[in-house]
Amino acid sequence: MEQSNYRCVKCGNTQYETGEFRATGGFLSKVFDVQNKKFSTVTCTRCQYTEIYRRDSSTLGNIFDFFTD
Repeated sequence: MEQSNYRCVKCGNTQYETGEFRATGGFLSKVFDVQNKKFSTVTCTRCQYTEIYRRDSSTLGNIFDFFTD
């Protein structure tokens, strides 16, 4: 659990957790199971409201992801 100037827009809570996930983008990404889209999440610890932010994904990370799936 982290604390900063964060304030949940739904309930006003100031405590949150962060996470990340990857997703596929287009047809070829889905066929080869390459998750080339990267996202960060910020989740309120009280009401579980989650904000999702798109992040840049590196080419090296995409190649590594292709070989590990």
